[in-house]
Amino acid sequence: MAWNESTPARGMKPPKVPGTGRNYAKTAMLMAFLIALLAIGGQAWGGYQGMLLFGSIGLVFNFLSYWFSDRLALMMNRAQPAAREQLPEVYEIVERLTRKAGMPMPRIYVIPSATPNAFATGRSPSHAAVAVTDGILRLLDRRQLEGVLAHELTHVRNRDILISTIAAAVAGLVSSLGYAVRWGAMLGGLSSRDDERGGSALEMLAWAILAPIVALLLQLAVSRSREFGADAGGAELVGDPGPLADALLALERGNEVQPYEYAGPATAHMFIVNPFHGAGSKLMRLFSTHPSVEERVRRLREMRPGVRFA
Repeated sequence: MAWNESTPARGMKPPKVPGTGRNYAKTAMLMAFLIALLAIGGQAWGGYQGMLLFGSIGLVFNFLSYWFSDRLALMMNRAQPAAREQLPEVYEIVERLTRKAGMPMPRIYVIPSATPNAFATGRSPSHAAVAVTDGILRLLDRRQLEGVLAHELTHVRNRDILISTIAAAVAGLVSSLGYAVRWGAMLGGLSSRDDERGGSALEMLAWAILAPIVALLLQLAVSRSREFGADAGGAELVGDPGPLADALLALERGNEVQPYEYAGPATAHMFIVNPFHGAGSKLMRLFSTHPSVEERVRRLREMRPGVRFA
């Protein structure tokens, strides 16, 4: 039976989008590598006790990210709750898409920025929020806006926000610890370490230099993998990949013309397009939280139009 606007969502689950299984497996491996990096650093710093210490710090960071990341993201980007009377079109689109996907209705926020963009946040589908800027409401037509909102709701449905937030927290922790260790080495603090505490000072210094770089690249890979999955899921939810592809091209141009003025790189991975992308050299794109818009549009164009839930 084809899924259409009148099909009840209750008791029915949408199937997996082709190719997203590979994205999820890739994400799981990348997350495992991030945790392993943290454990290796703890082992090199203080043996078994150091591993426990670093692991405990990682758990605390993940706990804080799980409970407070949504509120922090909304606050950092100056997002304000939006009533139905303020954004009637957004409410209508989101309500229809959530019914179609069998999801709870998220909270709707608006960001007072002329930069066209949007993001979703929240630890689960029942504790989620979708934020749109003033700029995106002025730039996109209804079908393009529907494609963007379907992309964000797919992030919510797949719990991408939680995964990306934890990846960013662990990567940030690895980078901070590496920074502290490098300063300790410069000040001679590692020279007094003995072998009973773990590996040699040279091993620890090597980890402090290499681990933050690897952690950053792994975090970026997690973020990019989830973006491809959300693009595919959003196109399926709408039933047509064209509007989202057109929206991505328009949003990239809009962000180049009107740079984003709030928050910073800490929340850049949450937006549908990188708000700090700019013109972007090839070197800078290597360290972007998002895959290139050209690649995302190419993949969407290759999808069969008229995709529907089975």
